Amino acid sequence: QVQLVESGGGLVQAGDSLRLSCAASGRTFSTLAMGWFRQAPGKEREFVASISRSGDNTDYADSVKGRFTVSRDNAKNTAFLQMNSVKPEDTAVYYCAANFLAITTYVPKFQFEFHSWGQGTQVTVSS
Repeated sequence: QVQLVESGGGLVQAGDSLRLSCAASGRTFSTLAMGWFRQAPGKEREFVASISRSGDNTDYADSVKGRFTVSRDNAKNTAFLQMNSVKPEDTAVYYCAANFLAITTYVPKFQFEFHSWGQGTQVTVSS
């Protein structure tokens, strides 16, 4: 079992930057492909970004491309989501998730592909 703990959420203004972190434990981090999802009030949880085990491959939702960057530090067992130029529509609870069956270069992006989830961190963007 993998334990995931998100941090870094908060209240920011439109145009600001924010970096979310996801600390993982319970498995060797380099064996995990990681993903970020978000759920806004009254909406379904949606894909934001994901990164392969190696960190060489990434994928993004169209709504965040060019603004958000997913990365990982395998030595620190942590994944990151750098959020730049945030917008009010980015307001949501952000979840990180782990896939522990992917090959090194695969980038999962569908919720059913992830095996463990964090509790989420709230991001609120004011206009």
